[in-house]
Amino acid sequence: MNKITFLNPEFFWLFILIPIVIGWQIWKRNQQSATLKISSLQGFSHSKSFLAKLRPLLYVFRILALSSMIIALARPRTVDISSQTKTTKGIDIVMAIDVSGSMLAKDLYPNRMEALKNVAKDFVGERPNDRIGLVLYASEAYTKTPVTSDKAVVLDALNSIKYDFNLQDGTGIGMGLSTAINRLKDSKAKSKVIILMTDGVNNAGFIEPETASDIAKEYGIKVYTIGIGTNGNAEFPYAVTPDHKFLFKMMKVEIDVELLKRIAAKTGGRYFRATSNSKLESIYAAINKLETTEIEELKFYDYDEKFRPLVLFAGIVLLLELGLRNTIFKSFI
Repeated sequence: MNKITFLNPEFFWLFILIPIVIGWQIWKRNQQSATLKISSLQGFSHSKSFLAKLRPLLYVFRILALSSMIIALARPRTVDISSQTKTTKGIDIVMAIDVSGSMLAKDLYPNRMEALKNVAKDFVGERPNDRIGLVLYASEAYTKTPVTSDKAVVLDALNSIKYDFNLQDGTGIGMGLSTAINRLKDSKAKSKVIILMTDGVNNAGFIEPETASDIAKEYGIKVYTIGIGTNGNAEFPYAVTPDHKFLFKMMKVEIDVELLKRIAAKTGGRYFRATSNSKLESIYAAINKLETTEIEELKFYDYDEKFRPLVLFAGIVLLLELGLRNTIFKSFI
C-alpha cells in the first residue's frame, strides 16, 4: 500500500458521512418495520428467525458500497517512475601531468607520481558526464589519451603512467600546457579546463609557459595549476643505477609558485599547493565542485489507476443489497 498514491485525497472527508449514515439507520430502524400494538406478548415466541438476525447485513453492504465509492473518488493509483539523464552542457578536461624524475620524490606516499595517480583516478570516476584527456610531459610532451568520454580508457591510461627512461628528463611546463591546449582548442564544450600539475620549475622545452597561457586565454580555456611537493626538503632521486634503480637523497623542494599563480590568474583558474596526500585529495575535490556539469533529468511517469475495481465492488454490493432487499428480506423490511 505504500506505493499507492491518491490524486484527489480531499474526497476522504466524505468518510465523515459514514457515522451519520450509521446513526440515521439506527435511529430509523424501528420505523422501517411494520408494527402491531397488542396488550400482551404472552403466547408469542421471543426468538428471532435466522433471516431476521441477518437483516442488519443489508446496512453493512450499503456502508461497504459507500466506502468503496469514496475511495474510488479519491483516485487511488500506483506510479512507475523511470528517469533518463543527459548532459546539456558538458565540460572537456585535460590533465597535464608532470612525469619528470622529480615526481618520484617521497614526500607524498608512496611518491608524488603514485599519489597523484590515485587521486586523479577518483576524480575521473566522479566526472561521469564529462570528457577527459591526458597529457604527459617532462622536457617534452605528448598526448597519452585524447579527450574522450570513455572513462575506462582514461583510467587504464592513468594506471599505466610511470617514469619513462626514454623521455628526456626536465620540466617543460610550457610544452605540457601547449599540448593540452591543442587537445581542447577545437572543443565545442560549454567549458574547457586544463589541470596542470608540476613539482618543479620550467627548465626545458621551446615554448614559454607565459606564451602558452596567453594562447589558453585566447581559446577560453581555464587552467587550474597544482604545485606538488612539501615545503622544505624531500627525498629526491639523484641517480639511476645500471639496472634502472633510483638512488635518493634529501634535496630542497623547488616549485615556481609565482609562475603557476600567473598562469591560473590569467586564464581564470586557481592555483593550489599539494603538500600531502590529503591536501592533494582536497584540491581535486575543490576543482570537482568548481567545475560542475549541467545535467537535464527527464522523468517518465506511468500511472496505473486503481479506482475501477472499487467502483465494480461497490456496484456488486449495491446490487446484492437490492436483490436481497426485494427477495429474501422483502417480508422483513
